[in-house]
Amino acid sequence: MKAFEYFEVECEDAVGAESYRRIAGDILGDLDLIKVIGRLHIYIDPKVPLFLAVGLTRKLPRRVRLREFANVLEKGDGVVIDISDETHLSRLLHILWERFGRDQVEQPDRWTIQIRGGGADPSEIEELIVFDPTESLAKDIIYAFQYIAPEGFKVRRQLVKEGRFYYVASENTLDVDEVDRLLAENFAKIGVNE
Repeated sequence: MKAFEYFEVECEDAVGAESYRRIAGDILGDLDLIKVIGRLHIYIDPKVPLFLAVGLTRKLPRRVRLREFANVLEKGDGVVIDISDETHLSRLLHILWERFGRDQVEQPDRWTIQIRGGGADPSEIEELIVFDPTESLAKDIIYAFQYIAPEGFKVRRQLVKEGRFYYVASENTLDVDEVDRLLAENFAKIGVNE
């Protein structure tokens, strides 16, 4: 497991900072996000109170299309999918069931799927995205920081987009301009200047 490129917890209370460093490391490790997050800076101000985390994600694996692990052939009034790698088979079946209906999708053996009926276009089916690693990433990152942030911090602001993320939490309503300033300062600490 590759460690963070940068990981810092900034807090005037050194013991608190070290505790949050351990908590964040454990939770991100348990959720398998250490492989995904490259840089992470957490800023905690107990006086406000404020918890702020900014980060960058690493380059994620690319999307997987059906054509990369199967051949799609038109046969009679339907389509036959000849599978060469079972890695994404379960996900593929769910996609096909949703799109064509369970009664139209049949799997006679572990390497073959048949779609009955004339509504299946082989060239369209070949281009189906079967796995997209970014689909659950935003939810996973926000979920992690909901557990890392202090309990009771219900005022939240969060974003996961285009390789960057932030999570801000407090007990109190926060001034938008002040939060924007703090986000910019903390993103600068991980090399993102706007």
